[in-house]
Amino acid sequence: MKKSPFKGPSVMSLRNRIAFYYTIATAFLIAIVFTTIFFMVEKIVYKQFDDQLKKEISEIFADSNISPNNFQGFDDFKNNIDAEEGGNDNDHERKHKNNKLKVDTEFIQLVNTSGEVINKSASLSWCILAFNPNQSGASYFNSNFGGSMVRQAQVPLTNQQGVTEGYLIIAVPLKNALIVLHDLRDIFLFSFPVILLPLFLLTRSIAIKSIRPIEKVIATAEKMSQSNLDQRIPLPFHHDELYRLAATINALFDRMQDAFQREKHFTADASHELKTPLAVVKGTLEVLIRKPREREHYETRIQFCLKELNRMAGLIDQLLMLARYESNKMTPHIMVTALSPLVENVVERMIPTARTKGIAITVDRADNAHIAADPGMLDMILENIISNAIKYSSSGSSIAIEVKQNADNVICSISDQGIGIPEEMLNAIFERFYRVDESRSSSTGGLGLGLSIVKKLADLQQIKVTVTSATNRGTTFTLTCPAAHNIC
Repeated sequence: MKKSPFKGPSVMSLRNRIAFYYTIATAFLIAIVFTTIFFMVEKIVYKQFDDQLKKEISEIFADSNISPNNFQGFDDFKNNIDAEEGGNDNDHERKHKNNKLKVDTEFIQLVNTSGEVINKSASLSWCILAFNPNQSGASYFNSNFGGSMVRQAQVPLTNQQGVTEGYLIIAVPLKNALIVLHDLRDIFLFSFPVILLPLFLLTRSIAIKSIRPIEKVIATAEKMSQSNLDQRIPLPFHHDELYRLAATINALFDRMQDAFQREKHFTADASHELKTPLAVVKGTLEVLIRKPREREHYETRIQFCLKELNRMAGLIDQLLMLARYESNKMTPHIMVTALSPLVENVVERMIPTARTKGIAITVDRADNAHIAADPGMLDMILENIISNAIKYSSSGSSIAIEVKQNADNVICSISDQGIGIPEEMLNAIFERFYRVDESRSSSTGGLGLGLSIVKKLADLQQIKVTVTSATNRGTTFTLTCPAAHNIC
């Protein structure tokens, strides 16, 4: 089995990539949020302990009638600590009930500048609190005491001269607070992966729904072939980027279908129109080589073949022009053009052909009639219309060309006295390869392309082409051209 070039074991699908990248980004944000919340809670908890320690320190100083900035010795502190330890259990219980933090117990310690313990509360027993000699002012920090964490405050005691003579150290246990913080951390760590897995699945399902139009694009493109170019992608309900993508691809399919139809029509038209003259030329040449003939006969038949070949060359040129027009490759070079001299130049070229049938061509010109048009394209339009007038006019008749100007337009009418066109066929004469009478067209050398070219070239220049006709009385083609002063 042939392996598809669009799939492989190392290629992650679009829906999975969207879900994966979104989950990674969300996980990063959730981690930041959880971390921020944890540190904010931790900071608030420690602030509450620090506030409680400040309150305890203030009470100790108040009970001892000592200012930390006017320290005069450790005696009052010793007595105060002993008094606090010597009270009955009811006094201690009542005091701790009044504490906002409701700590289990508190630890108090006095040290000198060398860190030597001067006195401590009975709750410390044989243990001592950590002393940090590098702290010059009041500081609050965590330390390990008796195998558990405590929140500790260290306050310097200075005399009137500003010299530090010792430190008051007080601490409270962090057991309950640490339990809360550890539980909060565990909740965050546990909920993090629990959130991410459903988030990935939910994002993947949303991605599947969001890229469904892309799946339809793929399915539609896979079903398209030369015989099935009318498939289009259903447009999403919401006019978002996927709607624009589907609309753009549908427009691409439209252009592809148009291009294919143009190619198909060109091939069909060329093969249809070239088949007959090629068969005629081939048959004529085959007849010539069967046996020797007179020189005049050879010359006549060769002239006939050359005429057919020239006819085929003209057909190919006209088909290529139509193909260029339908592929939007023809761009008119609009400029101010005097219409009457252009008409006379075309008539001058057509007079020899008209004389062979005894047809007179008259021109009623307007010297100041200037239009905005492409001279080359307009020349081709006039030549095709006048050529048709000569082809389908009877010998000895006349063709009248009139150029006149009104306020907004310049009008050029070309009238013949030919066989005319039935009224029911007037709407179809500008179609490609349309002939009013096949036998009549073949006898005059018509290809059925001239008027189609006229219409398309006129549309490119915003020139309006109309036709009126009466059977056996003649036909009039009218070109309504925009006057030059309306464009400039």
